[in-house]
Amino acid sequence: MGSSDKLFNRQRSLHQILGGCFVADVVLWRQKDVTVGILVGTLFAWVVFEISGYTLLSLVSSVFFLLFTILFLWAKSAAILNRPAPPLPHLYLSEEMVNQAACFIRSHINMLLSVSENIALGKDTDMFVKVSGGLLLISVLGSLTDFLTLGYTSLVIVLTVPALYEKYEDRVDTYVLMAYRKLRQLHYKFDAVCVSKVPRFNLEEKKLS
Repeated sequence: MGSSDKLFNRQRSLHQILGGCFVADVVLWRQKDVTVGILVGTLFAWVVFEISGYTLLSLVSSVFFLLFTILFLWAKSAAILNRPAPPLPHLYLSEEMVNQAACFIRSHINMLLSVSENIALGKDTDMFVKVSGGLLLISVLGSLTDFLTLGYTSLVIVLTVPALYEKYEDRVDTYVLMAYRKLRQLHYKFDAVCVSKVPRFNLEEKKLS
């Protein structure tokens, strides 16, 4: 199948578009154990939140409280009974790690600010339409469901739709392109039958006046 038969005339595979790294492997189910683990873990967390009524902040606080209490009592009892302390790794952030994280965050924030500036100054109409459409979609979805359910549903979509598309890529591309071409034909017909007559109608009115 040639490049013209691919959506957006793309030359690269879906795996390459997604970065060709570990994240792409997880999204496309090439690391099945990791993908299934993420889906099962998030499903368990979603069920816990929905059934227990916990909020994210209260659950995280409770988990850390329980963890610190266990480790503290373990360390104290180990000192009294001459037992080994809890096997914890050395918790430390190196300056290099902090600098790398800061550079990564700074570059993305600057990119976001640049895009926001272009939109605010009316320099990028396409980006304005995309951002407005995305925010409107998020607003509509947010009014229909809560943030936790929306996040879990979005994760399921991200981990299923690309994999299904890669599996049935040829069929999806064929049908979508057929539908797109038919819509273009209808648009041309509508433009020829209706839109093209509007200027002529205006000219006739001017002549009559």
